[in-house]
Amino acid sequence: MKKNTSILRFFIALLTFTGVVCSNASSQSIRTLSTDIKTARMRWIDANSNEPLGGDPIRPFLILGNTDNRQGIGAEGDLNGHLIEVSFDEMSHEVRQFTYTVRHLNADGSESRLSSTEFLEGFTTKDITNYEHSLNTTQLYTHYSLTFPNEEMTITKSGNYRLIIYEDGDQDKRRVEADFCVVEPQVKILANVRPNTDIELNGRYQQLDIDLDFGKTTNIVLNTDIFIVVRQNGRYDNQVFAPRPTFIESNRLRYTNCRALIFEGGNEYRHFDTYSTYFAGVNVDRITHDNNDYHAILMTDALRGTGAMFAGERVLDKCGTAYMHEFDVNGQFIVNAERTIYDMDTEAEYMWVHWTLAAENPWFDGAVYVGGDIFGNQTSNANRMLYDSERKCYWLAALVKQGGVDYQYWFVPSEDKKTTLQRTEGSHWQTENEYTIYVYYRPFGSRYDQVVGLQVIK
Repeated sequence: MKKNTSILRFFIALLTFTGVVCSNASSQSIRTLSTDIKTARMRWIDANSNEPLGGDPIRPFLILGNTDNRQGIGAEGDLNGHLIEVSFDEMSHEVRQFTYTVRHLNADGSESRLSSTEFLEGFTTKDITNYEHSLNTTQLYTHYSLTFPNEEMTITKSGNYRLIIYEDGDQDKRRVEADFCVVEPQVKILANVRPNTDIELNGRYQQLDIDLDFGKTTNIVLNTDIFIVVRQNGRYDNQVFAPRPTFIESNRLRYTNCRALIFEGGNEYRHFDTYSTYFAGVNVDRITHDNNDYHAILMTDALRGTGAMFAGERVLDKCGTAYMHEFDVNGQFIVNAERTIYDMDTEAEYMWVHWTLAAENPWFDGAVYVGGDIFGNQTSNANRMLYDSERKCYWLAALVKQGGVDYQYWFVPSEDKKTTLQRTEGSHWQTENEYTIYVYYRPFGSRYDQVVGLQVIK
């Protein structure tokens, strides 16, 4: 029973996230830089048991130093006892030499001017020695993992970080990049999302109002040294970088009626479940086995946005088809497989997952992608859909590990390259999204951006 419940875990994860007031849903983007690498993932693990935190998909972060001063973090328990696990699969049974190092980043993603000795304690590089071959799988792979920080390498400063995994001791052979955040909480963050935006009432958009309360004894000067970054569902493509506050008080910054903090509401994520190689799970039409490969053919998806007019469907208004609430985990995924004995990470199969999006005509002014954490929230050839004029649909086939996966169809116009969901998924003010607020501080003369606050709201 336990092995067959990845969608149930989606519901549990959703309920868990509803109570979370601080979780790094942005700065922990993880990207694969080689076609031989699949299922790159970050998650929290318990430092004592070395077990995943609750087994649910959580975008992790780290807290620097003592957690007694937990402004902006909320009552999520003692996070000092949590580590970040980074794992990935290399698609063979050959043992590869992987090494990792850590870089300190500025808020804009560029490398800071700090040397490694200024933000790392211990070694600056370390080999990955924890690996295990897949067991009884048709697709051979080797599962590699590391935990960070550890006894040989730890962090001494707050900020954004990039953990770089490379092969054969050559840093030009990068295979995985994992971005995460280390926060030193010094600010209380009050925020809410409202549908009554400065450009539209109860329509396609959501707007954030944010208050930063630094307390009466703060040593931080509230001027241009403080700025925020806001991201939606772990995405970088629509992030808002350093909007100007509406009001500045002695110990408080207010972002009220700030037009820069208006986001597309979008729509709830679609999902599928491939826990079984024998039976079709949620949103799976059928499972086939051909030439030693498993194939999961998903149900044909219909357009939910304004582009539904191309398929001859009735569009209710400019928001797209009528909004329907669905449980999702805002684009994340979990690995889950039935009939496993020891470890799902090494016994789960890889399947060719086939997406189909019905569309009467192709769009010549942009491209369609399958978006979500399974593709690192990126738009590349790996998740770009092609149009089939005979079947009148967009399609994509990708090798995906068994489990439960959230996804959406993203449209990227050729001109402005700004991802939108309005044409494919629709956009609604009711949609439950996850917004992460980062507060950065760079005092005069400093050479790096500190993270002094972080919070997630829905």
